[in-house]
Amino acid sequence: MARPNPHRPFVPNPEMVTRLPEITGNEINGLGETLARRPDHVFWAPDPNDIAFGEVQKWFYMCQPDSTEMAAERAKRQAVFNAALPDMNPVALEKSPIEWTNSLDQFVETGVCEMVGVTTLQSDWMFENHSTTFQKIIMVGVHHEYEEIKHAPEFRAGIEVVRQYGRAAAAAKKLTGWLMEQGWDAEALTGPMAGKVVMIPPALECGFGELGKHGSLINPEFGSSFRLAAILTNAPFADTPKREFGIDEFCSKCRICEDACPPIAIQPDKQVVRGVERWYVDFDACIPYFAENSGCAICIVECPWSRPSVGINLAEKLEKRSTRQTDA
Repeated sequence: MARPNPHRPFVPNPEMVTRLPEITGNEINGLGETLARRPDHVFWAPDPNDIAFGEVQKWFYMCQPDSTEMAAERAKRQAVFNAALPDMNPVALEKSPIEWTNSLDQFVETGVCEMVGVTTLQSDWMFENHSTTFQKIIMVGVHHEYEEIKHAPEFRAGIEVVRQYGRAAAAAKKLTGWLMEQGWDAEALTGPMAGKVVMIPPALECGFGELGKHGSLINPEFGSSFRLAAILTNAPFADTPKREFGIDEFCSKCRICEDACPPIAIQPDKQVVRGVERWYVDFDACIPYFAENSGCAICIVECPWSRPSVGINLAEKLEKRSTRQTDA
């Protein structure tokens, strides 16, 4: 039996409804399309006037209360964006691919980020009408402070989200500067604004976890409670391997995020999206609540994998179960 949901029933604000475009977000995302294609920007455009849901994106900011703490976090993040990068060394450092990849560990060890991985860039990860000559993508992840994010959907959790996006941006800029000092050109991609590349597919490919029913990544170390940034480069890194923990099967049986979602946007079954069957969150159901509640984040907080120390134990149990089934 589903737990009572204190956030239901949810009725979208009529003023927000008037801002909805004629085309649906699910149409833009390619829900139900059987042929593969590159993604289109649906939200978080650098210029909201460039997308159909631009007026809803503007509404997101109108719904937020005045907050000196939020303003300070956004100012810190903007300072990161504005910070100049070092001049590129004219002599490119030569190392083996595995040495390049191992050198990324320093950024985790020094607390710049909590996760780092690298994979070969695939063209179908790039948004429509974007291109690049870079061939590698480095992913970085930063972990939310649980004592802050657990308050979702309160505004306090929204401040934590902005804070960690700022850390992710700082990590991406730091790695970009480091690569340029080694003589390798690089480009930082930072959220939440959508840039050239959709970030979840390369994060899956480089070992950050598996896609959960709530549409976010899940791994044993951090659950879903982390944010991403990326760096594009041609430095010859060795790819880090994908990792699977049985999360996909777990999500097929778990309904916690599904029952916790106020607008009932999380679907019980996988959907076909741009030719791929995968977990998908109903954008048009989600976005009204998301826009009115500082980004929500209820699903990633309620996910059992996100609770401190729980994910590691779940992964161990799933591995033991898989071993027993294999031996049987």
